[in-house]
Amino acid sequence: MAEADAEFTVATDWEEVARLVLTSRELDRLEEEELVPAKQVLYQFSARGHDLAQVLLGLKLKDGDAACGYYRSRPLLLALGVPLADALGSGMGRSGGYSGGRDIGVVFNYPNPGGAHALPMCGGVGAQYTPAAGWAQAIRYKAEGLKESAEGNIALVLGGDASCATGGFWSALTIATTQKLPLLFYVEDNGYGISVPSTYQTPGKNIAANLASFQGLTIFNGDGTDPVEAARLVDAAVTHVRSGAGPALLRLTVPRLEGHSYQDTQTYKSEAEIAAEWERDPLPRLKAHCAALQIGEARWSELETQVAWEVARAREEAEARPVLDGDRVADDVFFSGTHAEVGGRAGLSLDGTHDEPRPEGQRINMVTAIRKVLDQELDANPRMCVFGEDVGPKGGVHAVTLGLQDKYGETRVFDTSLNEEGIVGRAVGMALAGLLPVPEIQFRKYAEPATEQINDTGTMRWRTANRFAAPMVLRVPGGFFKCGDPWHSQTNEVQFVHNPGWMVAVPSNAEDAVGLLRAALRGNDPVLFFEHRAMLDDSWARRPWPGDAYVLPFGKARKTRQGDQITIVTWGAMVPRCEAAAEGISADVIDLRTLNPWDREAVLDSVRRTRRCLIVHEDLRTGGFGAEIAAVVADEAFLDLDAPVARVTMPDIPSPHHPSLLEAAVPSVARIRAEIDRLVGF
Repeated sequence: MAEADAEFTVATDWEEVARLVLTSRELDRLEEEELVPAKQVLYQFSARGHDLAQVLLGLKLKDGDAACGYYRSRPLLLALGVPLADALGSGMGRSGGYSGGRDIGVVFNYPNPGGAHALPMCGGVGAQYTPAAGWAQAIRYKAEGLKESAEGNIALVLGGDASCATGGFWSALTIATTQKLPLLFYVEDNGYGISVPSTYQTPGKNIAANLASFQGLTIFNGDGTDPVEAARLVDAAVTHVRSGAGPALLRLTVPRLEGHSYQDTQTYKSEAEIAAEWERDPLPRLKAHCAALQIGEARWSELETQVAWEVARAREEAEARPVLDGDRVADDVFFSGTHAEVGGRAGLSLDGTHDEPRPEGQRINMVTAIRKVLDQELDANPRMCVFGEDVGPKGGVHAVTLGLQDKYGETRVFDTSLNEEGIVGRAVGMALAGLLPVPEIQFRKYAEPATEQINDTGTMRWRTANRFAAPMVLRVPGGFFKCGDPWHSQTNEVQFVHNPGWMVAVPSNAEDAVGLLRAALRGNDPVLFFEHRAMLDDSWARRPWPGDAYVLPFGKARKTRQGDQITIVTWGAMVPRCEAAAEGISADVIDLRTLNPWDREAVLDSVRRTRRCLIVHEDLRTGGFGAEIAAVVADEAFLDLDAPVARVTMPDIPSPHHPSLLEAAVPSVARIRAEIDRLVGF
């Protein structure tokens, strides 16, 4: 055998590279030729052509690192050591594996105790970038804030060239470069986004060239099909990021040897293009170098035989796995007593807390109450961080975080770039890394750019079968305040209720804000904490401090008035209006306080006694949360009713700006009273 090439052998176990690439190819072949035609696998994305470079990267990762890939990232998972039966069985939707059959098999996750985590991948292109930035920021925070040894840990994120056109990519790039985070962007450029050529995605078709002058980013660019060049560039890029020199972008060109997915016939490519791509297949090049210079032809043949046998055995094991029992399909939406393997557990214990208020001192407004809880929990919990746009020296646009950065420093209370995708996405990565992120969105409407991250956060525990969870408290002010407008005054809390996995709190006063916020910060699920702008300094919403250990359980409504003629169900800024409207009427006024979960039994018990139900909310009428309450009352208390279930809401319009127009749209005391009188007299 010829002498080994010294450059080629540096820091690379080429026998292991060969074994893993051959394994990836055999898995793809088995799925494409047998399992997909037999409808045993319904979604299949071939990694052929992408496999060599991913394997090289995966073998460079270690315990404390994390990688966030996408639907073509199975070779990386193989390099991290994912069991072959999971790699196959997950695609077959069988019990066990990545999700127990809840999610499609190409959307991977892998806790990998003792090694690098493969963070939960997302179905949305570009959604993987900002959580990886969050993990990288957590590495920095643990080293500087918690004094934990980082040992050169890094975060790695994988994406195709088309993903470089997404907001997630640019958001993560901004975060990583401005903060000098240990994040490696790996762009495997195959020239296409499904059928769309990269000319539509990136000017000049080369994101590395375009970012060459991007300050704070080191570029590595080359051929992902050449084993020597790919190994050298992978090693250089990983070494750079591990050194603490800042983020890097590694772009390697690769061929996509099959369609975007199995169903893709690639009719948008000419025969000459397809042939040219197969000419660039990295497998023959790997064999030529490996067999000739590293392990020999005989060992290569032995590996082919060994891999075929291992994959066949894995297929037998995967096919023997049952489909998850249908009775368990709703398991793991919320924390149910067993912690996820990765993520969470950063909140303080509930030991020593109490669920009955113990009022002390003068009445305080909701701003002061929320700020004091954040202050206390920051002081007691070093894993907690508060961040968002303008939350630092300014103290937030509503002054809720005023003074917290002065007290706890920029590492724990910090401003972010103007990008909500980046705020929530980085919170995901930080939560997965074991921190307690408390991101703030300035106004309810501004949460829209983060919708994908919000959805992915809520579904994470469920779609990974409780292997990963990302608890956070997402603080969002909203609703009218003196005037309104379509951009700052929206409530639309029902959208968060409709996102599985999110708890939703809507306190109407300072006391409830204290109890619910502390419960959220010590819980194990993501929480949307809605801070109504009109109530932050409202005199009605002021309450005495309820005690330093006061915790209000979610799903526990409060009767602010008690009577027997009508039940009025409401929350947020509508509570004082409903109280005023009910003057002189024997009414139960129920402040739900939380919408997910909501106190169904309190409402139903009241309605069965009063025999009338009015629901009042600020959100739009059509599809508002009041419709859900009305449906439950109609389903479960219909025979107890003496009048139709009624609602008083905003009309289906955006919030108007002028105060007189706003008052005409928002449920007024007069409108609420008129509906009370109608129902009582029905």
